Amino acid sequence: MDWYGEDFTDHVFIRCTFRDCTFTEATSTGAVFEECEFSGAAFNASVHERTAFLNCGFRRSSFFDATLKGCKLTGSRFVDVGMRPLTIDGGSWSFVSMRGADLRGIDFSGVDLSEAILADSNLSGAVFRKANLSRALLQRCDVSKADFRGADLGGVGLDEIRWDRTLVDPVLAMRIAESHGAIVKD
Repeated sequence: MDWYGEDFTDHVFIRCTFRDCTFTEATSTGAVFEECEFSGAAFNASVHERTAFLNCGFRRSSFFDATLKGCKLTGSRFVDVGMRPLTIDGGSWSFVSMRGADLRGIDFSGVDLSEAILADSNLSGAVFRKANLSRALLQRCDVSKADFRGADLGGVGLDEIRWDRTLVDPVLAMRIAESHGAIVKD
C-alpha cells in the first residue's frame, strides 16, 4: 500500500503485516504499532512523535532521513534495515535487536537502550551521550570515534570492546581500565 504523506496520529495497529508499503513523508503522533511486521517498508523522511513500535519486526526496510521523537521501540527487531541518516530525540529502545546494523554517526543521546542487542554493529562516530546502555550487548562492535560520555554501561562486557579513538568520561575510562585488569588507585 502507498501511504505517502499520510497522518497516523492516534492510530492503533495490532499484529498487522505491512509488506512493501511506503510510509514516506508520513507523520504520526501517539500512534501504536504492536507486534506488527514490516517487510520492505519505506519510512523515508517520515516523522514520528511519541509513537510506539512495540515488539515489531522490521526486515529489508528503510528509515532514510526519518525522525523519531520520544518514540518507544521496546522489543523490536531490525534485520537488513537502512537507518542512515536518522534523527532520534529521546525515547525508549530497550530490548531492541539491531545486530550487525550500520549505525554510523547516529545520535542516540539520552535514549534508553537498556538490554539492546547491538553486537557486530558499526557504531563508529555514533553518539551515546547520557544514553542508558545497561546490560546491552556490544560485542565485536566498531565504536571508533563514538561518544559514550555520561552513558550508563552497567553490566556491559567492557573488556569485549575495542575502544580505539572512542570518547569516554573519566568514570568510564576507569571502568574500562579495571575491566582489562588495571588496579586504579588514588
